[in-house]
Amino acid sequence: MIFQDKKAFLFDLDGTLVDSMWIWKKIDIEYLGRFGLELPDNLQASIEGMSFSETALYFKERFSIPDSLEEMKADWNRMAWEKYTREVPLKPGVRDFLTYYRARGVKMAVATSNSQELAEAVLAAHGLTDFFDTVVTGCEVAHGKPWPDIYLEAAARLGVNAGECLVFEDVVAGIQAGKSAGMKVAAVEDAYSLYQKLQKRELADYYITDYNLLLTEEDGGAYNVE
Repeated sequence: MIFQDKKAFLFDLDGTLVDSMWIWKKIDIEYLGRFGLELPDNLQASIEGMSFSETALYFKERFSIPDSLEEMKADWNRMAWEKYTREVPLKPGVRDFLTYYRARGVKMAVATSNSQELAEAVLAAHGLTDFFDTVVTGCEVAHGKPWPDIYLEAAARLGVNAGECLVFEDVVAGIQAGKSAGMKVAAVEDAYSLYQKLQKRELADYYITDYNLLLTEEDGGAYNVE
């Protein structure tokens, strides 16, 4: 296996473990519509990698939202809850991949820009909670992605050095966060970030199209792009 020398795997959540990036555009359209606002074309690019709290502050300042930050985050959690627990599927091969490496003693953490509530909800809905030693959110560290804070915190909680970690990420900001933390990074293909494919392959150490192929070691599953 190409990752057998690593002691810990650190996973982003949205677009990496679960196919969920699609829901946020719908939520943003609905949420901004409450205030008579339309979704700007550049919004997703502007907030990529931001923590849940950083995103709320960005929305409040950019769109002059009258609600408090806590009210905004609570609204987003409510709007996303059913979709995360009922409509969001796992990325192909995730469960088998986690099972294989967990049985071999690899430590695992989720490091997500999403809220603690939604992260825990989607992991529980798919029966993945016990695979992970810790869940770190962007709201628990000083800076969101592309800063390295969240991955350094995850490594510290697991008791491993940065060089012993492999990060799995689906967007450029997350890949940059992992690399800035001094870790190897596997870029995960996702429909939402296909426009970033070339940049992701240039930045990451590996490019993954399907977790199943990593277990069977078939050609095309992961590309070493060092």
